[in-house]
Amino acid sequence: MPKVSVIIPTHNRAEFLHSAITSVLNQTFQDFEIIIIDDASNDHSREVIANFNDARIKVRHNQVSKGAAGARNIAIMNSNCEYIAFLDDDDEWLPEKLKIQACLLDNSPPEVGGVCTGYFTIEKSGRILSTVNPEMIDLSKGNPIATSSILLRRECFEKCGMFDESMLACSDYDMWIRMSKKFCFKIVKNTLMKYYINENGLTFNYEKKVRSLEILLRKHENFFKKDYKGYSKQYFELGVFYCYNGELQKGRRAFSKSIRKNPFEIRSYFNFIISLLGVKNFKKLKEAKEKMFAQ
Repeated sequence: MPKVSVIIPTHNRAEFLHSAITSVLNQTFQDFEIIIIDDASNDHSREVIANFNDARIKVRHNQVSKGAAGARNIAIMNSNCEYIAFLDDDDEWLPEKLKIQACLLDNSPPEVGGVCTGYFTIEKSGRILSTVNPEMIDLSKGNPIATSSILLRRECFEKCGMFDESMLACSDYDMWIRMSKKFCFKIVKNTLMKYYINENGLTFNYEKKVRSLEILLRKHENFFKKDYKGYSKQYFELGVFYCYNGELQKGRRAFSKSIRKNPFEIRSYFNFIISLLGVKNFKKLKEAKEKMFAQ
């Protein structure tokens, strides 16, 4: 039996999938299986997968889309390996990733449930936007763990359950919070993964993000309350997504909650004010601000 199950859920990303699979096959650590869950794709993903001739690749085709969380759960249940890694279908690993992580996890005590790495955020044009190297894991302040960057013990799922399929976004963040109550995480400072940015403010599904953040805050209210700044930040982000989704009144209520939890969070005041200008102007001002700080 291989040591690592590499789980790749995919849905209509045929143009990126080949590079993702190739980045696994090019690992210096080769004791793995690849489980690809084709989540009801209707592009040419099947042809892309069929072009790989490697017995370690196992494929399941969903007739109905289960979403990322559902697809990952199916793969986990069809795996028996000691370690589990995830790779989104549009991301890539650098060659040393699994070797470094597996070695560290092998030599860690059982309370260490997983090892995550640093990563590059990259536009599909190839331009590197940023390098993310978490110094510490403090999930109350946000989610520093990219799903494609982590290697986990199977035991984490046995003790903490599976991904929450009701969450169409943020199910990874929810999972890390649940795992953090029974395990801790280690960080590899090396930058070993490429996280590609494909979405922008016009195409991102804010409805999914909003509904999932609502679930996250309900499920982990007591967890977030431990850090008032982190708690405030969660409501700030929820407010922004409400406004992008056209729910301005809910957005203003979320900004107000953010301010009450941390009166020094200046961004919440600013976003509350520009939300009064309507959805189009809110988006224009936010995009202008982002472009200004990106220069």
